[in-house]
Amino acid sequence: MEERLPSYGGQAVIEGVLMRGTRFIAMAMRSPDGSIVLHEEELKGIYTTSWMKIPFLRGLVGLWDALGVGMRFLTISANTQTGEDEKLEGWPLYLTLGSSLLIGIGIFFLAPAGVGALVETTLGWGSLASNILEGILRLGLLVLYIWAIGFMPDIKRVFQYHGAEHKTINAFESRAELTPDVVTTYSLEHPRCGTSFLLTLVVFSIILFAALGPLPTIWRLVSRIVLLPLLAGVAYEYIRWMAHHLNSKLVCWLIKPNLALQKLTTREPDLKQLEVAIAAFKAMFEKEEIAKRTLS
Repeated sequence: MEERLPSYGGQAVIEGVLMRGTRFIAMAMRSPDGSIVLHEEELKGIYTTSWMKIPFLRGLVGLWDALGVGMRFLTISANTQTGEDEKLEGWPLYLTLGSSLLIGIGIFFLAPAGVGALVETTLGWGSLASNILEGILRLGLLVLYIWAIGFMPDIKRVFQYHGAEHKTINAFESRAELTPDVVTTYSLEHPRCGTSFLLTLVVFSIILFAALGPLPTIWRLVSRIVLLPLLAGVAYEYIRWMAHHLNSKLVCWLIKPNLALQKLTTREPDLKQLEVAIAAFKAMFEKEEIAKRTLS
């Protein structure tokens, strides 16, 4: 039986790609002078605890930490392009991250919930209908936001690096040679993508909130915040389960909407962008292999 490969992942940054392993993280960036700059770190803290092995909890904890790491590395990549040497860490990092989360929750969760409550009280809609309307609005806002930012030139390049990250991971999981000419032939979509997580989170929110039935407006809004961690944990486990059962026809059918939404967040990368993604992956993978040999 063929050994299952580790579930590596990553994300796009400004003119670069971040690759995550189980113990190490590496980012490769194309600097203004055309060279590739590497930044590597060992994953510590929450990644080394038993919490990351507890279903549902690991998704929530990992998501929060990944957002923090992602924000910090985005800052590093931006500073590489400008030549500045500022650091975003400690309380400034948590304040920035917390503010971004609050804005996101307000726009994508509380605003649709408020509209649903207003329709229910003023137009006399039933709770099921108003909750479905709320979910449709939430999904529509998500898709509209992703579609709109895709027209920004800088975001288009980030989406190209996102595609490069996916192609590199897909090539690795197919045990292919990691060269730009080979990697470019692989798919732009990947089942463990964060875009898939967001869509799954929104769809599950429709089901859960509809099941709650009629609620006073204030409790309706509170429930959208309080139950968000539960939704995040369930969505994470669902994505993880699907990624491990792609040989199932049912899973292949269920995953189609997730892969379709990724067409909005990925663009076809050029060979130079693939070179950056491959450099990030190889730097991370080399560290992972050394650590593995040290432990064995």
